[in-house]
Amino acid sequence: QTSGIRYLNTSTGNGTPLRPQRSDTSTLLQRLLVQAPPLPSDTVTIGDIKYQLKTPKNPELVPVNHTSESLPQAVAQHLRWIMQKDLLGQDVFLIGPPGPLRRSVAMQYLELTKREVEYVALSRDTTESDLKQRREIRSGTAFYIDQCAVRAATEGRILVLEGLEKAERNVLPVLNNLLENREMQLEDGRFLVSAQRYDALLQEHAKEELDAWKIVRVSEDFRVIALGLPVPRYKGNPLDPPLRSRFQARDVYYLPFKDHLDLLYQAGPRVPAERVSQLLSCATTLCSQESASLGLPDFPVDSLSAAVQVLDLFPMVSTQQLILRLYPYQTMLGTEGRTAVEGVLRRFELLDGTRQASPQAVVCVEQGQGVIPGKAAVTLGIADTTVTIQVPAGQRAPRPANASATFISTPSHARMLAEMMQSHLVKDICLIGPKGCGKSAIAREFAEILGYSTEPIMLYQDMTARDLLQQRYTLPNGDTAWRPAPLVSAAREGKLAVLDGIHRVNLGTLAVLSRLLHERELTLYDGSRLLRWDRYRAVKEELHLTDQQLQDRCVFPVHPAFRIVALAEPPVVGSSSQQWLGPEVLTMFLFHTVGTLARDEEAAIIHGTTPHVPGEAMEQLLQLTHNLRQTKDPTAQSLASSLSTRQLLRICRRLSQYPEESVAHAVNKACLSRFLPSLARSSLQKNLSDCLIEERTDPAAEQKEDHTCELQNGILTLGRISAPVYSPEEKTKVPDVLFYDNAQHMMVMEDMLKDFLLGEHLLLVGNQVNKTNHNIRDTTVQTLTLQPSVRDGIIVYEDSPLVRAVKQGHVLVVDEADKAPTNVTCILKTLVESGEMVLADGRRIVSDPLDAVERPGVIAMHPDFRMIVLANRPGFPFLGNNFFGALGDIFSCHAVDNPKPQAEFSMLKRYGPDVPDVVLQKLVAAFGELRTMADQGTISYPYSTREVVNIVKHLQKFPEEGLANVVGNVFDFDSYNKDTREVLVTALHKHGIPIGAKPTSVHLAKELPLPDCKMVGYWTVTQESSTCRNLLCPTESRRIDIKGPVFLRVQGYPLERHEARALNFTEERAHWQIPMNEANIICDVTTANGVIYVASCNPVGLYAMRDGADELRCIELYDVFPRSISAVWQPFITVATLGGPLDGQVVLHEEQSNTVLHLDLVTGAVRRLVLSQAKEEGPSGYRICREFAHKNWLLFYKADGTWLDVLDVLQGQVHTISLPISLRAVFLVTEDHWLLIESKTDRKFLLTKPTHMGTEEPGVCQLHTVSEEGISTGFGTTEPAVPHEVSSEQLPNENLSAALGQKIVSPNRLVCSPSAYADIVVGFPELLSPSEVYSFKRARSLTEGRGRDLFFGSSHRSGPAKRVNCVTLVQANQVVRALPPTQVPLGDIYPKDVTPPMTAAYLEVTDLNSKNVKYIPVPRTGSMSPYTAWISKLSDTDVVIAPLGSGGVVTVDMGGYVRLWETGLDKLQRSLLEWRNMIGSEDGRPIQITVQRDSGLDANSPKHGKTDPNNAPHIGGNQWAGATGGRDTAGLGGKGGPYRLDAGHKVYQVSQEEKDAVPEHVKRAAREMAEKAFKERLKEIAMSEYDADTYQRISSAVRRQVQSLRIILDSLQAKGKERQWLKNQALGELDDAKIIDGLTGEKAIYKRREELEPELGSPQQKPKRLRLLADISGSMYRFNGVDGRLERSMEAVCMVMEALESYEHKFKYDITGHSGDGFNIELVTCDKVPKNNKHRLKVLKTMHAHSQFCMSGDYTLEATEHAVRELRMVYSPMGGYERV
Repeated sequence: QTSGIRYLNTSTGNGTPLRPQRSDTSTLLQRLLVQAPPLPSDTVTIGDIKYQLKTPKNPELVPVNHTSESLPQAVAQHLRWIMQKDLLGQDVFLIGPPGPLRRSVAMQYLELTKREVEYVALSRDTTESDLKQRREIRSGTAFYIDQCAVRAATEGRILVLEGLEKAERNVLPVLNNLLENREMQLEDGRFLVSAQRYDALLQEHAKEELDAWKIVRVSEDFRVIALGLPVPRYKGNPLDPPLRSRFQARDVYYLPFKDHLDLLYQAGPRVPAERVSQLLSCATTLCSQESASLGLPDFPVDSLSAAVQVLDLFPMVSTQQLILRLYPYQTMLGTEGRTAVEGVLRRFELLDGTRQASPQAVVCVEQGQGVIPGKAAVTLGIADTTVTIQVPAGQRAPRPANASATFISTPSHARMLAEMMQSHLVKDICLIGPKGCGKSAIAREFAEILGYSTEPIMLYQDMTARDLLQQRYTLPNGDTAWRPAPLVSAAREGKLAVLDGIHRVNLGTLAVLSRLLHERELTLYDGSRLLRWDRYRAVKEELHLTDQQLQDRCVFPVHPAFRIVALAEPPVVGSSSQQWLGPEVLTMFLFHTVGTLARDEEAAIIHGTTPHVPGEAMEQLLQLTHNLRQTKDPTAQSLASSLSTRQLLRICRRLSQYPEESVAHAVNKACLSRFLPSLARSSLQKNLSDCLIEERTDPAAEQKEDHTCELQNGILTLGRISAPVYSPEEKTKVPDVLFYDNAQHMMVMEDMLKDFLLGEHLLLVGNQVNKTNHNIRDTTVQTLTLQPSVRDGIIVYEDSPLVRAVKQGHVLVVDEADKAPTNVTCILKTLVESGEMVLADGRRIVSDPLDAVERPGVIAMHPDFRMIVLANRPGFPFLGNNFFGALGDIFSCHAVDNPKPQAEFSMLKRYGPDVPDVVLQKLVAAFGELRTMADQGTISYPYSTREVVNIVKHLQKFPEEGLANVVGNVFDFDSYNKDTREVLVTALHKHGIPIGAKPTSVHLAKELPLPDCKMVGYWTVTQESSTCRNLLCPTESRRIDIKGPVFLRVQGYPLERHEARALNFTEERAHWQIPMNEANIICDVTTANGVIYVASCNPVGLYAMRDGADELRCIELYDVFPRSISAVWQPFITVATLGGPLDGQVVLHEEQSNTVLHLDLVTGAVRRLVLSQAKEEGPSGYRICREFAHKNWLLFYKADGTWLDVLDVLQGQVHTISLPISLRAVFLVTEDHWLLIESKTDRKFLLTKPTHMGTEEPGVCQLHTVSEEGISTGFGTTEPAVPHEVSSEQLPNENLSAALGQKIVSPNRLVCSPSAYADIVVGFPELLSPSEVYSFKRARSLTEGRGRDLFFGSSHRSGPAKRVNCVTLVQANQVVRALPPTQVPLGDIYPKDVTPPMTAAYLEVTDLNSKNVKYIPVPRTGSMSPYTAWISKLSDTDVVIAPLGSGGVVTVDMGGYVRLWETGLDKLQRSLLEWRNMIGSEDGRPIQITVQRDSGLDANSPKHGKTDPNNAPHIGGNQWAGATGGRDTAGLGGKGGPYRLDAGHKVYQVSQEEKDAVPEHVKRAAREMAEKAFKERLKEIAMSEYDADTYQRISSAVRRQVQSLRIILDSLQAKGKERQWLKNQALGELDDAKIIDGLTGEKAIYKRREELEPELGSPQQKPKRLRLLADISGSMYRFNGVDGRLERSMEAVCMVMEALESYEHKFKYDITGHSGDGFNIELVTCDKVPKNNKHRLKVLKTMHAHSQFCMSGDYTLEATEHAVRELRMVYSPMGGYERV
């Protein structure tokens, strides 16, 4: 049966159809029916269904021109069904896919049945008042105005509700009763009732009575047609069940293939049928269920007719390119989606993008003869021909395509404009491209070519439908009215509306434009209707009305030239929230993708706009930009967005003005490289170096440049840039800030001034910005531009600071821009970019003053207007919106970093000039580390300079308060967070801020008395001439052979210095670890000018570090030293530091091979100094004496040798002295007196060096015998002993006198021997008389070697250690030795019940001033080289020692741990005083409060006063003794009394000691309670205490890392749950946009912040899916004892499990292992993650046991491949997880 439509006029009497019944309806009769109103007897028949037509009361409300010439059969079926339901009195719901078909079917039915329509497009902003009644104010009185639903019900119209899924769920239920019973209670007191009930009431009551009761009849012709999408397939709210049950549903799917094919044939009669069929087949395939299952959005089938029309005019155009305009799959789909779509195109032979031509350019644009008015003839060049088409044009004269002075045309731009002309012919356009690629410029050029006036409209996320269409305002008399939005004005005036940012606007809001885009019709809030131009003319002709009469009936035409160009950024593929390009939006536009420009095109644009840019700089810039764009590295690709074409133009403008600047500086500034993650920053630096772009100046040199600020004669000079100073009218708005300049900030300000003078708006991004002007956290778009208020009942819009700044040419400072929603700040884009903005009150800001002439409501932007936007840097922990990512390229960006240490120190010094420098340095270092920790996520709060300044101000004002107390002003915020407090305390302690320490926490080593000093003998230097002649030593001089230099790399490493006096004051001052491998061994340390040099020997290397610096330098010498001396080579390295002019250079000596190297640690130059070829054969024990290395000469000798080599480094000579004795040891007592020890007899000799060693003639040295005589006999000799050390300087006279207990002035030397704590030889070596030897004898001599050690077991060596760790500090009068524990009297140091600690050594400090000796324990190293035998040959202890300054030493243990010690009493006393000052003067004494006041009475005669028997406190008066604040009597705080008398009345202050002194029973009770709870928890999870201890050991190792991870996850969760403004609320804060509604009495005028629920129908926020792959192979267990690899792996697994606990809704993770047993060993499954410590320990035990017993083998690659493959499966569109 065919469903035709018959029109019957019963007046003919025969019922004969006027046209034979056909499946398609002729338009002729329809036109006849349109021209003549239907008679009461007219009917329309669809199939077998007949409907009686009625004459409409308001014929302008009847749709016209909706029925096409040929009606598809499927549409006729839909119309027949609607008529059935209409006759049944039922409401209908047309449901189907997105597109205009459902609305078209409804309008065709209404046109056929001559029904009046009330249309409303529902959106998320639709309220109850938009449907029922809205109040308006007229003449000061509020009246209710019926809205669409009420009008339709009372007037018998059809209510068309489109987009039910877009409306809030609490809005539509108001229609439930109207739909069900045709009843509704109205706000004005009226009550709607159904026609049947009303008629029944009318039988019983008079109409006047019903009117008095305010009962209104609902017309029996009232119907509702709802149009909606099926949810959940599409986004939106599902229908409320009560609402759904009141509708009858009809699926209006796409037209059947044949019907649609016929329509396309009509649209493109000249297009080959096969090509049309292929197009439709492809579209139908992409709308199938199979495509939906792949996650592909529906193809916009209804837009095919537009493509076919283009093909009809341009048959040579590529079909694939047209499909891309309809369905831009390359932009909106991922790799899998693109592959699927291209497979469909290939299937239907539509992949012709490379074979077919595309339009190349717009050749010409003409108007005039032969051109339809309102259109322009556009000629497009395509292939080898041209095609001319007539397209809508603006009211201005068109302009040639390449005649713009501001638009530089390129081939890609010309091609884009030509393609846009094609699309412009048939449909609205959307340009998609990344920010800064030129979308706005192309849109402007397109408009100017066609003579269009543009209407830029910036879209934002919280934009409402009212903002888009109509806005309420008040007339001067207070009446409410509606003002058309710019979009509506553009539609009526025929402008080109540019919708900038449709990717930001909510889909529910954008949907209200669907009818305007598809049909050029619109229904506004005030009841006005905009009709398409042809429909408007049809209504006008049918009703014989004038334009004015139609306007009086609120009917307006849409100008035929009106068009929309939308601009959008590409959707984020795979994102659930930023995939804006869905099925509904696809039906609205033809899409054109604006890609990045080719390099030559970008170069042409830059040359055209900035012709004076340096060529080399531009080429480097383009090379870098296109390398970043073309790379496959996603990290580098993300950097490319910061170098958009817009940003490149800005950089080149600046380079043309300041050509001396480097490209690297400009790129780093544009990318904000300072705040990039480390991976992105390193990627940027690598790409810069690949393009040969380097910084021209050294940052350190920049700091030294002149960056001062001067103001002379009205000219401000910042560094090298000058600018005139403004003379403002409002001087109160000129900031007056306290600013202490420093080089770093002055450089930033100079940079800012450069951009300011170039007319740029500035964006300052930093950690915490300190300048505040306009905080916009809760700002909306309306309040950003205008601030509405009510004055005398009239809404008055007051200009915001933004508008005032634009008008008056001020600088607008927008603070905390990242806290405002990005959609709010995006409204600034049009203002900054194009200088235009539309305000909420209808006014417009324009940049060209000529556009504002004689135009009311137009504000010209002042030429001096600038904007400075302040924002925190993007990323953690500043979890604001990424302002830089959204709008960074329209500003000139500047990174404002925290001051560098030196700059911050100088600034703090100005705030606290009296604060000690050491305190300021500690503060700078501590806060610098805290900021680094905040950047890394270890702590969540980024401590700013502002807080350090406050601390310094406090210390300046109250210097007696300790630093440890004052820092609590900042850190007490974190005092209740245990984990954070531990991190903070550790950081503060590391830098020597003793927070938590007490003045009594002084733990210096115990002092033991020295034995009495006794004279034990004499040293006599033989002076007989005969003996002297026999002991003459000839000297031979020669030039040294220098090999090299070889330049080695000097590496820098960060130095993690820790101050040791954190909680306790000890002799240890600081400590840090040298970064070296575990097998390396330290073999020597020396110091010079505050620099510590440490030598290692496995491999050979040298480390240099300055005391107090944060970096050490290292040079590896592994390949320089010869290694073929013997089968096992164990080198022994000694370091000697040279002096001026060779400062910073050292000499390294290897004793086995006698290799001497000269090193320059600045340049890395290494030279080998060959002393004597003959002596270097064979390994042997060579020695070096370095006492006078600072004089640039060194002495070498060989054990048991008979010569001395004196190396003069500066002269390049070596002097060899031949000796008549064999040597055991040499001590350089002075420069020309050397003490020699004979090897076999241990006899002593004194060698005097010739005065002029470097003369041409060989000199002669004199050797004198030194005889040792005992004091008891007066003659003979004592047993000679080999000293450990002889000082090269003498004790100062006061030290000598203090040591000997008598005042004495004499040359002397301090000698360290095994049998004494210290020996002093008085008179040696200068005096000729016998020298007296005084000694502090030991009870037992020191033995050689370590003895048995717990670490080494028995000793591994068979001789004395090569390094004697003994130093003399003559200024401090001390001898410091490093002794093994076996030679220390531990019983005298520690009580019997205390076990001595495990130590590397003890420092024996012999103080000759106080006559005491103390033993300071040196903590054992955390790691030790496995070469224990080698270590035992180097030193008696596990440390080496060297003097540091005049009163301290430095020790380095064999594992590379450096410790600085203070031993001198003077230094210790000064340090202790500073330390106690940092703690503060709080000593626990009560604080007394004194109120000074004048009693008004004079003091009489003083007296004791009465004594109160009850000792009650008395205040004031002159009667009682012991009173406070009185007069005459004995007391406190008064006046005139005879003496003070404290009666015990005082104000008590609980001291810190009292707070800490919690009673022991309370502490015990707390401990017992904790232990009980712990055991109950273990019992609850069935975990033994042993297991608990095991797990705690693993967990504690990663506790800090777990805390850091959880801080980040907590912050991300808080960010994800950030609240948003919910509007149209009955409670909350007044919404400024609803003030007028409030005046009229509306209720839902409030807004409140709540967590925004995800939009129903939107893709679910799925958890991130993680897989942890652990190596549990046998090698992990086998080598765990060597490097702890299995333990570290278990700790890492424990860290992940603990950190992700309670985040299962965000992250789904599993843990698998791989070993020789397989590649997928299940440890944790994602649906059964461990919930407590017992379960987590079970996983760790499984790892340990598996690695112990598994088979050998390696499946690492297979396991990785399998894990990737499995994760890819769950990331598929049908998977349940979101890609990380």
